[in-house]
Amino acid sequence: MAEKKPEKTEEGRAFPFIRLNERESKPRKRGITEMRGPYYTPMGKRHLEDILETMGAYVDILKFAGGSFSLMPRKAVKGLIDLCHRYDVKVDTGGFIEHVLTQGKETVDRYIEECKRLGFDIIEISSGFLSVPPDDLLRLTEKVRKAGMKAKAEVGIQFGAGGASSVEELEAEGVGDVDWAVMRAKRHLDAGAYMIMIESEGITEQVKTWRTDVIAKFIREIGTEKTMFEAADPGVFSWYIKNYGPEMNLFVDHSQIVLLESLRSGLWGTMDVWGRIVTYKG
Repeated sequence: MAEKKPEKTEEGRAFPFIRLNERESKPRKRGITEMRGPYYTPMGKRHLEDILETMGAYVDILKFAGGSFSLMPRKAVKGLIDLCHRYDVKVDTGGFIEHVLTQGKETVDRYIEECKRLGFDIIEISSGFLSVPPDDLLRLTEKVRKAGMKAKAEVGIQFGAGGASSVEELEAEGVGDVDWAVMRAKRHLDAGAYMIMIESEGITEQVKTWRTDVIAKFIREIGTEKTMFEAADPGVFSWYIKNYGPEMNLFVDHSQIVLLESLRSGLWGTMDVWGRIVTYKG
């Protein structure tokens, strides 16, 4: 007997008479939640299925991190990807292509081919640690798109982002020009990127003062539908929802899915947002 596919919507949720903010059903164009997969700790099929069985209606993308899939058995990686697809969850490579780039064009081509064979939906194009000419990164975006997958370009203002560096180390590096970062993001969209991931380092992570002006600049220049903000801290994603509404595209840790959706739905929250997050679809 064929295995029954999970429901695509939240139909049948417990306590259906409790009103929640309206949410687009998947595939969503806004209010996208990307959650971190294996990175700090392993994540197997049983752990992942527990998350998706209970909160799968609110998870849009699973993102591997730090190239963790290259440490795992191929069968296990394929199993996680197939499980995500059963719950209508897309799968993102994370920014591992930076490591692959150091091994040459042939390895990059093989990496993209293997990602497609395994069933990855999204390849992230990042350059947080490497100085890569912008045109080269645009060619990667085009190559991923032509291979039949979605390219998500990662853009930030902090060199060395993603390396768990200290505030002092990153301050010593300085930050890049915001207009230059916005221009690069626009060029990736023109080249076919489906989404821009805004790195949090230098903005809300590993800084003494949040650069809310940078966030406003990206939103003003690009909008919210094509931008996703890294917000793997409850205080950060709460701030985004409080200031820009529940339909922001956000990347969080998998341990934060319930809290994030509680905020989006207006169900619960900390004192500064409790009862204040609403939508109007009239």
